[in-house]
Amino acid sequence: MSLLILLGVLSALLALSLALYLLSARRYQSADSVANAYDAWTEDGILEFYWGEHIHLGHYGSPPKQKDFLKAKSDFVHEMVRWGGLDKLPQRTTVLDVGCGIGGSSRILAKDYGFAVTGITISPQQVERARQLTPTGLSAQFLVDDAMALSFPDESFDVVWSIEAGPHMPDKAVFAKELLRVLKPGGVLVVADWNQRDDRRQPLNVWEKPVMQQLLDQWSHPAFASIEGFSELLEATGLSSQVVTADWTTETLPSWLDTIWQGIVRPQGWLRYGLSGFLKSVREVPTLLLMRLAFGTGLCRFGMFRAVRADG
Repeated sequence: MSLLILLGVLSALLALSLALYLLSARRYQSADSVANAYDAWTEDGILEFYWGEHIHLGHYGSPPKQKDFLKAKSDFVHEMVRWGGLDKLPQRTTVLDVGCGIGGSSRILAKDYGFAVTGITISPQQVERARQLTPTGLSAQFLVDDAMALSFPDESFDVVWSIEAGPHMPDKAVFAKELLRVLKPGGVLVVADWNQRDDRRQPLNVWEKPVMQQLLDQWSHPAFASIEGFSELLEATGLSSQVVTADWTTETLPSWLDTIWQGIVRPQGWLRYGLSGFLKSVREVPTLLLMRLAFGTGLCRFGMFRAVRADG
């Protein structure tokens, strides 16, 4: 009987999550729709409770190993630093963190590597929270800015860094050019992003199309680029050289189910945020499962990009 009750409860939760999921899509409409979504996630605190200071996936190694969910996220930052060769740069290197969230990566770059970091996000609430979490004296500042039209002059930074911001950008060519425009000649661009399979080589099939559409609609994404496509856009700017890519799908894949597992093993979050928090958490489960499906089947890939700003 207890097993039947458990199955009944799980079935009810699944039905509830599907209903909330279908009724509350957050489709991309403009930069404001992205800002509003992140403002809401930041203000209610639920995302930070479960994901910590890093609103991005974790790095579990290759082959993946069992790892603490929050440690995997901070490990991702250090792995990205090493992969990009940034650990060889001197202290006081100037870094622009594009799509900084609540500043987790920026604080690691400033504290552990001595970089002078400027983090930008389109969400005013994220900027406020990032400032609250940043200790006095740490060389990390946070500003509201639009990655599609950065307010900084040309050739302002030694490094431009971005994690999982690209899917929110409506024009990937403009995004690529802006990232490189503000980079000094000889400076390094390092980007980590969610990407879809290159559909020029293998078009999406009958089940992949609706899955991809849901992944766009639910988290305010206008489009995903492919790894090959975004690499080509970086090269097409005429501002980059030495574009290198990698696929970290295997290293990051456990994050999706681990996110759901956090809600099970840490139910105190539901208690802290009440019925509203519970409903908001449950509402994300179908998207997380679709993300796991997409990245697990090759529909989506986790792309890494490194480029050097060309001289002159």
